[in-house]
Amino acid sequence: MKNHILIVDDLHPAFMEQASALGYTIDYQPDMKLEGASQIINNYDGLVIRSKFQVDKVFLDLAVNLRFICRAGAGMDNIGEDYAIEKGVILINAPEGNRDAVGEHAIGMLLSLMNNLNRGDGEVRNGKWLREENRGYELKGRTVGIIGYGNMGSTFAKKLSGFEVNVIAYDKYKTGFSDRYAREVSMEEIVKHSDVLSLHVPLTRETSGMVDDEYFFHFKKPVFFLNTARGKVVKTSAVLNAIKQEKVLAAGLDVLEVEKFPSLAEQEWFDELRTSGKVLLSPHVGGWTFESYRKISEVMAEKLAEIGLAD
Repeated sequence: MKNHILIVDDLHPAFMEQASALGYTIDYQPDMKLEGASQIINNYDGLVIRSKFQVDKVFLDLAVNLRFICRAGAGMDNIGEDYAIEKGVILINAPEGNRDAVGEHAIGMLLSLMNNLNRGDGEVRNGKWLREENRGYELKGRTVGIIGYGNMGSTFAKKLSGFEVNVIAYDKYKTGFSDRYAREVSMEEIVKHSDVLSLHVPLTRETSGMVDDEYFFHFKKPVFFLNTARGKVVKTSAVLNAIKQEKVLAAGLDVLEVEKFPSLAEQEWFDELRTSGKVLLSPHVGGWTFESYRKISEVMAEKLAEIGLAD
């Protein structure tokens, strides 16, 4: 079906409106599962997905007419990128659409951790008025280490610019990226100087399980640790061990290596995570705002227009 796009996830109407104006016909099936999509994907030359299922080799082999995939978000880890590219499928994502949301979420988590806001709120609601126990830390003058300086990492650095902090960044795949918001450094400098460590890397074979016990061992100072990237980059047990060893003062985790219930509750580390007073959790909503919901659709539509596939 020439110029037909199958959408299998919830999406802001802005994408449909702009794609239709480009000449595409939209089949909006936000409740469709993998089985249903597999049966009909050969009829489409475009697919739009969030993270509902894996677009793997088996699925891509069924998509004989597929010309492009739009990922409504930043990460491409649920798409077999190498195989898709090998088959000539163009991949489009939209990190520009939710980078502000992620940056603000990371700031919110950091400030809450440093000032015990979540814990203090719970204590007051339960009749406890503990001031000394909830004495906080100031962000001003501290060194924030950022791992990964793409859309998310650079936006987080920009959001920090009003806090009078020293921002340093390491990116294994980029050089020469120092700007007014962060200074490019080696990993050795990250582990030596960081008071705050924030991850902004994609999930790849190389980054999977990257943050383990040995990773934290090398840091010279206790850190506040943030992960708003991908859960499988970090071994949760290593974070909990680092907290017990006082290598991590507190952790803000928007993502986990296992997400959603009941699977999450079945993990051997979940009870310790759940009861820790030094961990702040959120359900993978760092980039999930009302504004990003629309912006992601707009960015995807703009990129679709730029590649000019409609005919």
